[in-house]
Amino acid sequence: MEDDTCTRAVPVVPSGGPRRGIGLDELHLTGGFWQRLQRSNSRNTLHHCLEWMERLGWVANFDRVSEGATDGPRPGWQFSDSEIYKLLEALAWEHGRTGETWVNEMLESLVDRIAAAQDDDGYLNTCFGHAGQQPRYADLESGHELYCAGHLLQAAVARLRSVGPDKLVEIACRAADHVCREFGPDSRAGLCGHPEIELGLAELGRALGEPRYTEQARLFIERRGYGTLKPIALLDASYFQDDTPVREATVWRGHAVRALYLAAGTADVAVDTGDTRLLAAVERQWERTVERRTYLTGGMGSRHQDEGFGEDWELPPDRAYCETCAGIASVMVSWRLYLATGEVRYADLMERTLYNVVATSPSPDGRAFFYANPLHQRTAAAGIRPGEVNPRAEGGVRAPWFDVSCCPTNLARTLASWQGYAASVEDDTVTLLQYAASEMRLAFGDDGALALSITTEYPHDGTVRIEVVETPDRAVNLRLRVPHWAHGATLADRAGERGAEPGWAHVRGALVPGSVVELRLPVDPRLTWPDPRIDAIRGCVAVERGPLVLCAESVDLPQSWSLDDIRLDAARPPRADGDGALARMTSVQPPSPPPSGYPPYRSSARPPRDDGEATWRDVPLVPYYRWARRGSSAMRVFVPTA
Repeated sequence: MEDDTCTRAVPVVPSGGPRRGIGLDELHLTGGFWQRLQRSNSRNTLHHCLEWMERLGWVANFDRVSEGATDGPRPGWQFSDSEIYKLLEALAWEHGRTGETWVNEMLESLVDRIAAAQDDDGYLNTCFGHAGQQPRYADLESGHELYCAGHLLQAAVARLRSVGPDKLVEIACRAADHVCREFGPDSRAGLCGHPEIELGLAELGRALGEPRYTEQARLFIERRGYGTLKPIALLDASYFQDDTPVREATVWRGHAVRALYLAAGTADVAVDTGDTRLLAAVERQWERTVERRTYLTGGMGSRHQDEGFGEDWELPPDRAYCETCAGIASVMVSWRLYLATGEVRYADLMERTLYNVVATSPSPDGRAFFYANPLHQRTAAAGIRPGEVNPRAEGGVRAPWFDVSCCPTNLARTLASWQGYAASVEDDTVTLLQYAASEMRLAFGDDGALALSITTEYPHDGTVRIEVVETPDRAVNLRLRVPHWAHGATLADRAGERGAEPGWAHVRGALVPGSVVELRLPVDPRLTWPDPRIDAIRGCVAVERGPLVLCAESVDLPQSWSLDDIRLDAARPPRADGDGALARMTSVQPPSPPPSGYPPYRSSARPPRDDGEATWRDVPLVPYYRWARRGSSAMRVFVPTA
């Protein structure tokens, strides 16, 4: 089992390598952006998720199994068990971070009901294998049995790293043993249509020091890519990532969440088995996907029909799917690759995705969510049904719950464990990766601790002030991440003030109590131009400010203007306005249309010009994470230039 001194409440703990993330109790948020989100998650989202799953009968499915009452209709999709497990993981991290009694009581109550539904041989699922249900593993393509088991194992890992072995960990070990017996090298050679079991087994294997689990995860990974899974509907093998072996794939394709969960599990297995070629495959897939198939927000997935990746450069803003769960999974993969390699680019993408996908989804009160995150909403969306289950919201309105409600619980576990991604420790070097107002105290064994007090209004202000409160008896180095966009940043420490180029900035001089380090990041608005190979936004420009993507909303336009007709004056840089910007824009009158009843095209030797004279105005742009908070609206991130 892992060493408790360095792994208590740490989301990801590679069995090898010099880097570790920090424990959730090693950094306490004292205000600002992430504290507000985390507080809302704790006070509202955790209860909200449980209330909805109780109301809809998803939790009661476990009671029906334990009571032998499975002959009747079963509420929820076949994968609804996984939502309870993701909530368990969120509760485990929340309790590990705060020690709150009510969190532990909620978790233990759920665990008791789940334990009662587990079969004697360790199998645990409320949709298959009991009276009136399909047999076990009768539908590996769509049944999600192994997917659900994977989330159970991840919840157990969170509990194990927070409080140690307990009833939930025992349940998970019995389930993992069952999976190894059923799908081991001498048993059925199947795999799950939705990757996740690989990740759960790998994490549980490293947490318990149990190589059987790691080996089973490796087996599942090696089996994928040979067309084992039967196609469903109009979706081919790429939907399951079963078209190309993982080692040979050059890019992520198919269903985005499935692809990213598989990549995260593959990275874990590669690190824990020392398989450098397998790790290189994940790095290669990350690189091409980020370069050619990722949105400005960090969102992934441009197709609605399979919730998946499109081809290279297929990034239409108005049809962007960018599922919230895919953003969370992207953070999971990038974090593992950062721990494995130490490369700053992984932390840069994490920041982009955290601020512009993860933080965008929940409403301020943590009781409504975006499922998809488009970059262009052409019309104000229809209203939601507050007291009912809603279809998957494809943009425009945050809904309290969905027919497929994977995103709320995924957000809950991510926000509960945010501290785990904020910094890393490598030998005697501490690296600050994500900036937030906080108090940090990192133990260095018998040598004492390094304690830092961090003051900042980041991302809305670029000054990060770090005061050294306590130092250990041995020398410790401090390193700060300078984001890739932060050209012109400066760092001030005991050695004076100097420029800090994007990448890593090393603090000079010994750290002593009372010394202050100040990083200043430029967060003035800037124009961001798309690669010209992205057809859908050629001739357009976006505005960013620090790590935040900005957008125009219809509620901020003059009444006579339409988002379809606005043009941005790129010759005049946007200027700061509150936490957003003001950009000079005009609304054009389109050329005279073709005769009534004809398509919107016209033949001429030269392109037609917009009619009328331009009237210029300063139009507010707001952070994308805040869009639709003032009510349903049209919105766009990329605006055509004048």
